[in-house]
Amino acid sequence: MKRLARWRESLSMRDQPCDGWLLLAAIALLLIGWVMVTSASMEVAAGLTGNPYYFSQRHGLFVVVAFVVAALAVRVPLAWWRANGPLLLLLGFALLVAVLLVGREVNGSRRWLSVPGVPFNLQASEVAKLCLIAYLAGYLERFLPAVRRHWGAFLRPLLVIGVFAALLILEPDYGAVVVMTGCAMGMLLMAGAPWGRFVLLLIGLGLLGFYAAIAEPYRLARLTSFADPWADQFASGYQLTQALIAFGRGHWLGTGLGNSVQKLYYLPEAHTDFVFAVLAEELGLIGAIGVVGLFALLIVRALAVGRRAELAGLAFAAYLSYGVAFVIAAQAFINIAVSTGMLPTKGLTLPLLSYGGSSLLVSALMVALLLRADIETRAARRRASPAAARDEAHHPRSSSRSEGARS
Repeated sequence: MKRLARWRESLSMRDQPCDGWLLLAAIALLLIGWVMVTSASMEVAAGLTGNPYYFSQRHGLFVVVAFVVAALAVRVPLAWWRANGPLLLLLGFALLVAVLLVGREVNGSRRWLSVPGVPFNLQASEVAKLCLIAYLAGYLERFLPAVRRHWGAFLRPLLVIGVFAALLILEPDYGAVVVMTGCAMGMLLMAGAPWGRFVLLLIGLGLLGFYAAIAEPYRLARLTSFADPWADQFASGYQLTQALIAFGRGHWLGTGLGNSVQKLYYLPEAHTDFVFAVLAEELGLIGAIGVVGLFALLIVRALAVGRRAELAGLAFAAYLSYGVAFVIAAQAFINIAVSTGMLPTKGLTLPLLSYGGSSLLVSALMVALLLRADIETRAARRRASPAAARDEAHHPRSSSRSEGARS
């Protein structure tokens, strides 16, 4: 038992400035992502630009900028995010409207804004996710008792989600709708809202989701191809069948880094939405499980940061951490599930790993917010510790009685 206690103490990182396991998982995913984007994109980049390292160089620049942005964001107190939550919500709303008016259309979807002077397109939904998390965390901190007791306070955040969802469906970006809705529901659940409300909402959302899935022909085609992708493997089932072939070729240990065949113009979007399939082909089942384990470690440590903040009385930091954990978990799960054929095809990137400036920068910023929440929680605990020691010194008898009661 003593060894187990010492092992748990060493894993807790209690005496460190921040959660080292969280930081380790995030950096490992970033670096693995850079390697896999390089491997998955070389042939495509050579064909499009003549430079096989074109996408790798751009992604490397995004990684460096992500590190800088995260380092600066860690220094910003969470009080700033709390105070500016409503403004951030308006910013997210404005970006989603702007992308419908002046956005750039790619593959039939209008999801990106071209920013003058910036060498990449801004994906509005990525920024909107972060804005929504900051607003909901502040809302739950202010109205927590009402959210637990009254339907009105419980439904107000979902009305905001409804507005965002309507704009996202117009793009269309159905995957982002699922991620944002799941994040909001998860945050409300962690806030202690009654379970019965979620049952009713899930029934309603399930019916709406079913209607949205069959309302457009291309969505219905994705559903039918998902059920049996080999029935139409050269049309609606093409992406999924090529991804499954990549997984099949990977076996246990993979074909070796750089030796993927599916990335040679067989698997579309190999370095963006389906980078996990290329990773599984080159690194095998062992490599794929390792990456899934890193995501699990990141999400578990994010939830632990939120729990510590909640116990320390820092409600905003707690719900912000929960929101970030739910977004990363939902997006990672959907991307991996799509690649493995467990869900219909959705255009969602793999956080910290897929190619894409907007996704990478926002994901790094979310990790920075987790680290900041952890730093402020540890500081609050250190401030509370001397007070607890003074109380024990002033009231030794009551302290000994409480120890005896616990024993």
